[in-house]
Amino acid sequence: MNGPDPEDKAPMKGFPQVGYLKNFISRENIIVGDYTYYDDPEGPERFENNVHYHFPFIGDKLKIGKFCAIAKDTKFIMNGANHKVSGFSTYPFQIFGNGWERVMPKAGDLPYKGDTEIGSDVWIGYDATIMPGVRVGSGAIIASKSVVTSDVPAYSVVGGNPAKVIRYRFDEDTIRELLAISWWDWSAEKITSNLEAIVGCDLGALKNAKEF
Repeated sequence: MNGPDPEDKAPMKGFPQVGYLKNFISRENIIVGDYTYYDDPEGPERFENNVHYHFPFIGDKLKIGKFCAIAKDTKFIMNGANHKVSGFSTYPFQIFGNGWERVMPKAGDLPYKGDTEIGSDVWIGYDATIMPGVRVGSGAIIASKSVVTSDVPAYSVVGGNPAKVIRYRFDEDTIRELLAISWWDWSAEKITSNLEAIVGCDLGALKNAKEF
């Protein structure tokens, strides 16, 4: 066997609260890699309800890599939540019309942070919130209830409001090697053959596996 089928909506038999997330996505502006799962006792189909202010006309995307573990009520705030902040009031008068549309923001008036990007092999804890335009590096861990307002380095552990780096999981050289190896991009067969190296801490074994 070469591991579970990434097209399986419920890869844990008898435990439907865990689902491979890409199979529940209906929006074109959300892109999710293989084996990334969402765990929610009310059903993994609820994930998109937690991606807020994600309007197609704005054009921003939520990109999530492979092999991520995303806990219940993780929320993504997208660029559609932004209000104009350059004037005295941040109130969106224009959306209510009836003469107020004359102060409709012009192109570039609203803050825009770009796409939100989550790398591969990222673990996001319960009820974390990711703000617009944040980039989370591969191998990172985001603690429960964190509010992530800025980029998260690869293989770091962050927590708090706003989330700060608590520590790095490995030294700089090891992190550089792991990112170069990028085991999450291997075939399912190769991953299955090298699970011990992937879940272990033997960098030499992982580097050797990359070569074959």
